[in-house]
Amino acid sequence: MVLRHRVRAVVEARWFQSAVIAVILVNAFVLGVETSPRWVDRYGETLHLVDMCVLAVFVVELALRLYAHRGNFFRDPWSCFDLAIVLIALLPASGPFAVLRVLRVLRVLRLISVVPTLRHVVAGLLKALPGMASIALLVALLLYVAAVMATKLFRAIAPDHFGDLWVSLFTLFQIMTGDGWSGIAKAVMEEQPAAWIFFVGYILVSTFIALNLFIAVAVEALEHEDDEEKERRQVGQEEILAELRELRAEVALLRSRGD
Repeated sequence: MVLRHRVRAVVEARWFQSAVIAVILVNAFVLGVETSPRWVDRYGETLHLVDMCVLAVFVVELALRLYAHRGNFFRDPWSCFDLAIVLIALLPASGPFAVLRVLRVLRVLRLISVVPTLRHVVAGLLKALPGMASIALLVALLLYVAAVMATKLFRAIAPDHFGDLWVSLFTLFQIMTGDGWSGIAKAVMEEQPAAWIFFVGYILVSTFIALNLFIAVAVEALEHEDDEEKERRQVGQEEILAELRELRAEVALLRSRGD
């Protein structure tokens, strides 16, 4: 029992977390260097050794956390995330499984679970998913309506871009991303000068309004996450204060009995 408390103190210590972050950064650097054939030919064995050492550190760190937290380890989503990434890295990477070597880069994502600020941002974005799904449905509806209109208006002028509904959907999605929309618009406007009204209106609605809606939902979710974090801290402080009051009351009671 004493050993488990000591192990928990170690894995929750700031220096231990900093060491894990350093190992993750080293792993990211090694994975980046391995993309260069010249460096692999020169330092391939060293890079492989470093990669194996990093994986060993991750396995030992997870084993310590499992021993320290036992069943509570699996109640933490971030701990399960770390476990899944390390298990993927332990899969065989030879023969028909050679393609799985690419998945080693997922170990870099462990930085999200180790750095509290990154965990906070990801948690906020996950909570924003329901709202973003509604906005995505709205954008899809807008895209469909615009595609039907564009197909009927510009099919004869630009069949390569608006020949049928599916081609129009792809073209309008391309315009939504801002990729080469001016060339498409100018080609249509050569035949229909008033077509700029459609393109400008579509870009304003689909790009600027939709993007701002996504940002607004994400910011609201992050603010809500901040409020919940403050509430958790306040509850924790109140619990500590309550325990201190109980201890003081017990000490005062013991002193009164002693007198």
